[in-house]
Amino acid sequence: AVLMAMNVALSSFGVPVAGGHLYLNDIVICTAAIILDPLAAFMVGGVGAFLGDLFFYPTPMWVSLITHGLQAIVISVFSHYVLKARAQLGIGVAVGAVIMVVGYSIGRAFFYGTPEAAILKLPFQILQAAVGAVFGMLLCWKFGIHKLYTNKLMRR
Repeated sequence: AVLMAMNVALSSFGVPVAGGHLYLNDIVICTAAIILDPLAAFMVGGVGAFLGDLFFYPTPMWVSLITHGLQAIVISVFSHYVLKARAQLGIGVAVGAVIMVVGYSIGRAFFYGTPEAAILKLPFQILQAAVGAVFGMLLCWKFGIHKLYTNKLMRR
């Protein structure tokens, strides 16, 4: 619930960058997907982003549900079932980042009716995916959130 609330909050505003906005909710999505099972990761990633869009900018809410939900599921499956080693986890997070970039590009082209709209925002989508992937993995492994979650919170 806390991670979903963080996703809603971080998907509701963007950090202004030259030519657009950078949304930081991918950090929460990647972090949650690494530590949680696929269903819980979908709830945090997909439903959290959906709710953030629903409350503040409803046009892309279905794109957010599908794209961030699928991103979270894929990262979670890779981290729990496919590639469990920390060094290999970057592959799953990278696949999730590609899913996010492609999903939003297709969604933006559909909603705005032109592929040019998707191409214009592509650098920001790539930046958002990269920031989310890097900081999500740093939070989990370098700052110990994965260890804290598995050792302290999962024992209850």
